Amino acid sequence: MPLNRREFTKQTAVAGAGLALTGVVGALATAPEALASDESEVYGAGHGESHGHALGYGPLVADPEGVLALPAGFSYRIVTHSGVTRMESGELTPSNHDGTAAFAGPRGTTYLVNNHELYGPRVNWPHPVPLTEGLVYDPTAPGGCTVVEIHRDGTVAEWVGLAGTSTNCAGGSTAWGTWLTGEENSDLAGVNGMTKDHGYIFEVDPRDRGANLDPKPIKAFGRYDHEAVVIDPKRGHAYLTEDAALPFGLLFRWVPPKGFEHGRGKLRTLADDAGVLQAFKCTDSGGRFVDDLSRATRIGTVYGVDWVDVPDRDARTVPVRKQFGPGEVTRGCKLEGMWWADGGAYVVSSFARAEWSPGAAHDGQVWFYDPKRRTLTLKVLLGVNAAPEEDGALDGPDNITVSPYGGIVIAEDGRGLQHLFGATDSGRTYPIARNDLNDAEFTGVCFSPDGGTLFANIQEPGILLAITGPWRRQPRR
Repeated sequence: MPLNRREFTKQTAVAGAGLALTGVVGALATAPEALASDESEVYGAGHGESHGHALGYGPLVADPEGVLALPAGFSYRIVTHSGVTRMESGELTPSNHDGTAAFAGPRGTTYLVNNHELYGPRVNWPHPVPLTEGLVYDPTAPGGCTVVEIHRDGTVAEWVGLAGTSTNCAGGSTAWGTWLTGEENSDLAGVNGMTKDHGYIFEVDPRDRGANLDPKPIKAFGRYDHEAVVIDPKRGHAYLTEDAALPFGLLFRWVPPKGFEHGRGKLRTLADDAGVLQAFKCTDSGGRFVDDLSRATRIGTVYGVDWVDVPDRDARTVPVRKQFGPGEVTRGCKLEGMWWADGGAYVVSSFARAEWSPGAAHDGQVWFYDPKRRTLTLKVLLGVNAAPEEDGALDGPDNITVSPYGGIVIAEDGRGLQHLFGATDSGRTYPIARNDLNDAEFTGVCFSPDGGTLFANIQEPGILLAITGPWRRQPRR
């Protein structure tokens, strides 16, 4: 049922007052016409301290090994390294690490599922995901997932969880302990040498190897350039981002069929047309249609959200995002990472440029969708980064996680130096790590189940890192 104006006014009054959420943040940097307040109001009482409590962990210290700069007292360990470390099979770790999640295992072990964003024919890549028998979807595709098991004594094992998929970018974990990996490529069979259609979500179980045999795409979630996915554990809805252009991608919601209950192995039992796939449509407080998320220029902007049914979710002849005409759905440039926390979904739009987007240019937004209120609230806005080659300048948020120490942690996929950085509830930022190896993006940021280790990847060549140190609760403001 569409959200009427009276309902929307009531909801925005609540949302605009601020949400009491663990990961709520404000402005990270000013953008032209983005904020009415001045910089002192944006950053609070100084950029490094707040009300006597230190923010962050101090300046980054260059790594003598030339891999990862960290604050004093922190250290890292390389867990897997493409072309260097070996899997259980003796084959080399595949390359281009991307979306990752951590899961608690037995006897103090930690499982990680690690995407490998590899596009096109396998022959183009020196280290594709190995074609392990029984785990292959399309033998011509190079991507997939590996499962990494870290034992309490520090020993590591790695094996294939899924092979023969394409461009496995982000994804998302589920409440029942599995990983949903998305193909950010929608080539049909016969394109780029593929023998099967691509552009789907697959499920990988890190604890049960047998559950991963005979991979089956979850076609009910639609076929398009998937980025991230989260599941609402209360309502059962799936939310999915699409990273695409010409036109820009969409935020989707999948509503399960009546009587469906989530759980291990349940998604692969769904019929291809099960449930309803929908795209979002936003309106402002005056009931006016919002065509693009770049229209929002102020932190705290609240949009009402309606959902529009997708005509052909498998996109046999027309890509899903092109099945809607002007005024039917809302779009966003570079819809990327998502994370479910605080009763809703955090959603990233990495950047927008004036020459591409109808609204204001920016170098990153983070939104929060509240399914109860059916509102989308802008929590983070990064102004255009005029000096991406300088340390401390930030742009291009991508993968995101909510921190057990308050606020959020963001993996940067920007134009210059690449960072992992944190943001407090009021939006002040602090550095956590800098890529000293190369200019490749950070991906797959997530904490271990006990909160003691922050995992992240340097995407190219493909290095999974475990960061430890004196983590502490960050000030809210």
